[in-house]
Parts: sequence; C-alpha cells; structure tokens
Amino acid sequence: MDLNNNGIDDQSELKARGNWNQVKGEAKQKWGNLTDDDLDYEDGKQDEWYGRLQEKTGHAVEDIKTWFNRTF
Repeated sequence: MDLNNNGIDDQSELKARGNWNQVKGEAKQKWGNLTDDDLDYEDGKQDEWYGRLQEKTGHAVEDIKTWFNRTF
C-alpha cells in the first residue's frame, strides 16, 4: 500500500526509516558530538553532508562512507 503516494510501498518506507533511525543512533554513539541536525540528509546534497560529518568527527570522508556502508 502507498498511502502517501510517493511511489514506495509503505511497509518498505517504514522499514527504511526505522533502519535509518537505528543507524543515526549508532552514529551518535560512535561520534558523540553528532546531533540529529548533523545527520539530517537532503537529496542532492550528499557531498555537503559528508563534509559536515567530516568536519564534526575529524575522520576522512572515505572512512565515514565505509562505516555507513557497513552499518546500513
């Protein structure tokens, strides 16, 4: 079912959102200085998002990408 008419099955969307909330929690545990605002992702702004995470964590973008790929 697609109640919000976004082309994504509601169950899949809920699962993805739930997974993302879990990953955000794990990221905040790993890098304690990250906030929910830091982890807000906007489509088309991936490079800016990784740059913001790099600045806040002090880790290389490739290390951050690797961690997210392993965790998500």
